[in-house]
Amino acid sequence: MVWIMRFSGLFSALSVIIVLSPSHQSFPPAEAIRSSQLNSYFKRAPLFHNAAHCSSADIDPNVCNPSLVHVAITLDLDYLRGSIAAVHSILQHSSCPKSVFFHFIVSETDLESLVRSSFPDLRFKVYYFDPEIVRAFISSSVRQALEQPLNYARNYLADLLEPCVRRVIYLDSDLIVVDDIAKLWKTRLGSKTIGAPEYCHANFTKYFTPAFWSDSRFSGAFRGRNACYFNTGVMVMDLERWRRVGYTEVIEKWMEIQKSDRIYELGSLPPFLLVFAGEVAPIEHRWNQHGLGGDNVRGSCRDLHPGPVSLLHWSGSGKPWFRLDSRRPCPLDSLWAPYDLYGHSR
Repeated sequence: MVWIMRFSGLFSALSVIIVLSPSHQSFPPAEAIRSSQLNSYFKRAPLFHNAAHCSSADIDPNVCNPSLVHVAITLDLDYLRGSIAAVHSILQHSSCPKSVFFHFIVSETDLESLVRSSFPDLRFKVYYFDPEIVRAFISSSVRQALEQPLNYARNYLADLLEPCVRRVIYLDSDLIVVDDIAKLWKTRLGSKTIGAPEYCHANFTKYFTPAFWSDSRFSGAFRGRNACYFNTGVMVMDLERWRRVGYTEVIEKWMEIQKSDRIYELGSLPPFLLVFAGEVAPIEHRWNQHGLGGDNVRGSCRDLHPGPVSLLHWSGSGKPWFRLDSRRPCPLDSLWAPYDLYGHSR
C-alpha cells in the first residue's frame, strides 16, 4: 500500500477538494430512519471474488469451516454507517474475500436484511446481545458513547459465537482495513489469549483514577507485569483459551469494583487493561493506526503515526461520516470516504 504512506504532501489539497465537492452531501442520520427504510439509504457493494491461490475449501459456507477467517463487528444505528464501510474495506482488500466470515453483534434492530442488501454474497451471521446482561455493570464515562451496552459485547464473544469458532478478529465500527485481513488472522498468539498493537510509550497511569493507584488492592493487579496500553478496537482473540479460563467473569468482577470504587473513566477499555495488559501478544502498529477521531471531547484532527499503515482507526469522538456530512472534514477523512455505502442511490 505505497499510496497510503504518502499522505502528508496531499493533506491540504485533499481538504480543499472535500469541502468543495458536492458528492459529500448531507443525508438523514441513520438513527432518524426506521430500520425498514435503511436499505434504500445504502447502495450495493460490488461482488468480490477469490484469487486463484485461495483454497477450494472456501466453498463450504459453514461457520465451522476451519479455513475461514472470522471477524466480529457490532451493528447499531448510531455507528451503522461505519460498520458497513469497515466490511466494505475488508472485502475490497482481501485476496480471498469468500473465506472471510463476519459475525455481527446487534442489540435492538433487525439489520440482517440491510447487510444482505449491501453485500449479497457475504458470509455472515447475526447474533443478538441482550443489553440487560451488562447494563448493571456499566458506570458513567467521559463520553456517552462509551456507556452503550453494545460497546461491551466484545467481553462476551466467547459466549455468543459458536463453540467451533476458536479464534476471531474483533474490530470496532469506526475503522477501515487497507490490507489483506488474512495477514492479521495469521498472528501468532503463543500462550496469550489476545493479540493487539501495544503502545508502551503511552502514559499508562491516565487510564485509571488516583483512587486506583493509591490503593494496593487495585494497583497490585499490575505487579510483576510490564503493563502497556493497547486499544481494544482491534484484537485477535483466542476464544478457546478465553472460554477455558473464564475471562468474561474476571472482567465482570472488575466492573463490579468500578461501580463501588470508581477506579477508571473510560468505559470498556480499563477492564481489558486490568486483565490483559502485560499479557498481550504484540502485533505491528500498522494494524491499528488509532486516534484519528481525536480526543474524547473535541475530536480534533490528527495525523498518522510514523510507519506503514494496514488499518486506519477513528477512535475518539470525531467520526469521519459526521465530519464529511458537516463539510468540516479532517484531511484523513477522505481516506474513509471511498468505502462509504451510505446516502447513494442504487
